[in-house]
Amino acid sequence: MIYFVSDIHLGAGDRQQARRTEAAFCRWLDSVAHDAQAIYLLGDIFDFWFEYRRVVPQGFSRVLGRFADLSLKGVKVVFFTGNHDMWCYDYLTRECGIEIVRKPRVVTINGLRLHLAHGDNMNIKGQPMLRLMNAFFRSKVARQIFSWLIHPDLALKFGGWWSGKSRKSHGGEMVTPRHLGFLVDYAREHHAHNGDTDAYIFGHMHYPYKIEESDFKVLFLSDWSKTEAVYAVMDREQRLELKTFTIDETVS
Repeated sequence: MIYFVSDIHLGAGDRQQARRTEAAFCRWLDSVAHDAQAIYLLGDIFDFWFEYRRVVPQGFSRVLGRFADLSLKGVKVVFFTGNHDMWCYDYLTRECGIEIVRKPRVVTINGLRLHLAHGDNMNIKGQPMLRLMNAFFRSKVARQIFSWLIHPDLALKFGGWWSGKSRKSHGGEMVTPRHLGFLVDYAREHHAHNGDTDAYIFGHMHYPYKIEESDFKVLFLSDWSKTEAVYAVMDREQRLELKTFTIDETVS
């Protein structure tokens, strides 16, 4: 089985919320470990991640340990960075065996051509300020300057504040299928030019949804802040579906 999940936002919220999310995600990893051939993490697994050459954020040890165990057992774990966790080097690869992917990618899995991406930096041609901001945050030079000038404690404090501010600014907005349109349009345009892609899978929008066109599908995954999380799974018969995982509200 091949699994696709996104927008865990580990570390988000207060201590109780962060522990609840981490515990739920650990239970999910345990539940899929017995039959997983590969797990694709489609961005924003961490609410904020800034990795210095020799310093990484505290926490997440339970999740990182499970990633390492899965890799040792031969499960392929691939991490597509999102807008909250793009600033990583090679720590997750060295310590956990995770493959890091920084751009959208088309992969062939069990005979299906899948276009995988977080979805935050796509189809924004008409938004010059957003393009400029994304280019700056993804700049290696900016990342190096930031790491040279800012102490890790201050960097992580700032990152936590910035990530929380970003969530709050979008938290009151009611997402509907209409808000997914820019990524659906991207998929349609991409498919019109390439024609060999069977499905597109995105995170980022925190709104689970499935669109079936005549010759391809578009799947959106949920975040993990509510009572249920929605992920995608593909079996050996090439069936690609959205599945629901119940998050235990009582975990503290």
